[in-house]
Amino acid sequence: MKNEVYTIYHLAIEPTDFPAFETLISKIVDATSKESDTLTYEYVVNRDRTAVHIIERYRPAGIVPHSDTTFAPFAEEFLSLVRIEKLYVYGETTPEIRTRLDRFDALYFSSFAGFSR
Repeated sequence: MKNEVYTIYHLAIEPTDFPAFETLISKIVDATSKESDTLTYEYVVNRDRTAVHIIERYRPAGIVPHSDTTFAPFAEEFLSLVRIEKLYVYGETTPEIRTRLDRFDALYFSSFAGFSR
């Protein structure tokens, strides 16, 4: 996790809202794919389409532009379709990053042992 920040969002969704959400997410993923500091950006859903997780991995410089530029035009519609239940943040964050994530009651964790390949 050195020089990277991971976020995992736990979202609740009504199954009837999933088709609209899926359409929206395809637009967000397309826009996010153009960000050089976004390393992983994955959405996963449970079988009954009531829970979605977003798994994100950034270079620290990538979170603020993603939040302020790429995601911002979609935020209102996104938040009308899902409820953010939990947000876990892994890695070293800056006050500027926390300003963006604290509004979702983020829980912050710092690495103390391990490795990535």
